[in-house]
Amino acid sequence: MARLAYEVLGRTPPGVGEAVGSWAGRLAYRLGWRSSVVEEQISRAYPDRDDRWVRQTARSAYEHVGREWLSVPYVTRRWPAEVERRVVIFEGADDAKAAFKEGKGLIVVSGHFGNWELAGSSLATLGMPVDAVMQELGNPRLNRFIMKTRNRNGMGLIDRRDGLAPMTRSLAAGRVVAFVADQDARTGGVFVPFFGRPASTARGPALLAVRTGAPFMAGGTHRIGPREYNSWLVRIEPPARGSMKDRVAELTARWVAEVERRARLYPEQYFWHHKRWKTVPPGTEPAVAGNRSREKSK
Repeated sequence: MARLAYEVLGRTPPGVGEAVGSWAGRLAYRLGWRSSVVEEQISRAYPDRDDRWVRQTARSAYEHVGREWLSVPYVTRRWPAEVERRVVIFEGADDAKAAFKEGKGLIVVSGHFGNWELAGSSLATLGMPVDAVMQELGNPRLNRFIMKTRNRNGMGLIDRRDGLAPMTRSLAAGRVVAFVADQDARTGGVFVPFFGRPASTARGPALLAVRTGAPFMAGGTHRIGPREYNSWLVRIEPPARGSMKDRVAELTARWVAEVERRARLYPEQYFWHHKRWKTVPPGTEPAVAGNRSREKSK
């Protein structure tokens, strides 16, 4: 069903999918799908904001997710020309090309902010082969569909569960290895600050950089106008000294801080729907999420 809907939306005029997605997002918010989680996390990330602002931001976040997800079919059918048309600002593109020319491949890490599918596609338009790290989904049909979509958007795929070996081979072959790595990493992650709270974060991107010496960049793509986007890439140098554990933790903290800096500018474009702080550091009490009152705005 999802594949059919995507095919149909890919053939509609620009903006149709976005309008449908915004409507679906508003409906999901009104129906209360994960709304308590979203509002709780926004509230704790912005403790100085009142309930009205939190609810407005939450509602906008739902609209954003729906709009961006259903904008992808139109872009996918017209890649790469449509990506190049929509990305009107590309900060750090020259730095990325220079880093890539060093001959060690390139590691790019992002978060669930803005339009992360478009972010991967915009990387591919720079003329650098991209392999996106992903985890196979439980639904085989949906998994095949997403893999096909990303392939059509100019990206190869690496299964995260296969470990660092295929990622290392990709870098050695002169390719870009791209991660979206800001989901809760459970007890296997490294705890770094994110919106003032320790968040368990995947070690993989930083560990890969420290082990291989490949250049490392944080990046993303966010909306700045009707079907207009700003892509950005910032090079981050790994610490030169210290234990492997400490260097990985420091590099992870640096890239997460860069994602946070961008997300603070556009809080409605961050994906608050996943439980980012679900895992807490050992010896601390778990945060209780989902207790916010869902009073309606007057």
